[in-house]
Parts: sequence; structure tokens; C-alpha cells
Amino acid sequence: MKLNQIKPNPNNPRTIKDAAFEKLCKSIQEFPKMLSLRPMVVDQDNVVLGGNMRLKALQHLGFKEIPDEWVRKASELTDDEKRRFIISDNVSGGEWDWEELQESWNIDELSEWGLEMSWAVGHDVNSMADEDVDLTEDFDPIGEAAGLQRVVFIFDGADEAESYLNNLGVEFKKMNMAWQVNLHTRSI
Repeated sequence: MKLNQIKPNPNNPRTIKDAAFEKLCKSIQEFPKMLSLRPMVVDQDNVVLGGNMRLKALQHLGFKEIPDEWVRKASELTDDEKRRFIISDNVSGGEWDWEELQESWNIDELSEWGLEMSWAVGHDVNSMADEDVDLTEDFDPIGEAAGLQRVVFIFDGADEAESYLNNLGVEFKKMNMAWQVNLHTRSI
């Protein structure tokens, strides 16, 4: 099928950020069989119902034509069913077993494959509320902290945090579930 015959959905409620988009592109390059196993879904007019980000990645990668099995036509859906499919296809059910992932899977591979890793095992970063953060609690980092100030940054995800720290020129080390950040004061 010619890729230019497939139309992105103008009402697609999903977006993809830079780092996640690069991971998707890399995934398609390294594991194209996945597109046969989980094809894009289009309606009778070839408008994407499921797979807008995959279409965007394929276009970005320069594909002009793709195997027919990478696309599944869902011509039999009513307008209401199409709207439901667009959302249902992107709703993720269930939860990750963080302990199993940590014990049986390579964390770097999981990240490369697109799994968003939260900052702590089993803790959803986005579920933090103001009452979850106690700025008055004692803070005892490993080693001596005499004369140091505690600063708490809360980001929407690891990619946003990494980008922010990179832009600051901060030295940091990524670890499995935590980051070590060394901030140094400079005299002006």
C-alpha cells in the first residue's frame, strides 16, 4: 500500500513528544515485524483510527510504500464505533508489575522500547499531590550534606526532567529508578 493513501486523523486526541517519537522510529527500524502483528487501523476512507503516531514515524523515516498487512481496514464501523475505537485503542488497561520488570527485564531495553519508567518502583509520578511532599522532613543524602540546601523539582516525566537538566548544564547520572544530581554554586 502506498503510504500517501493513508490519511492522518484530523481529530486524533494523542500526541507524541520528541524522545518518545525517536524511540518509536527506532523501534520501527529495528522491529518492523511489530507492524504486521499490530497494524494501523483505518476506516473506509483510509483515515487512521489507530496508529497515527506509527504513520507519522513511517513518514518521517521516508517510507513511500508499506506491506498491506501493516494496515487493517475497519470499514464496518459506525461513526460512534469509530470514535470509541480511537479512544479505546489508546487506553491502557492493567498496571505494570514493577518488581517483575526489575527482576526479569533489562531496564535500559524497556526504556528503549518505549516503557516510561517512573522515578520509584511502583510509584506513579503523576499521582503525587501537594500533601505527598513534606518539605520540612529531614533530608539526609548519602554522605555529608553540611551547608547544602534541598531543592525539589517535580516534572511530568523522565524525558522532561532530563531535558531540563541538560539545558541547565547540570551533571547528573541516570540510575535504574533514581537520579543523582550534583548542583554546584558559582560565584558571579
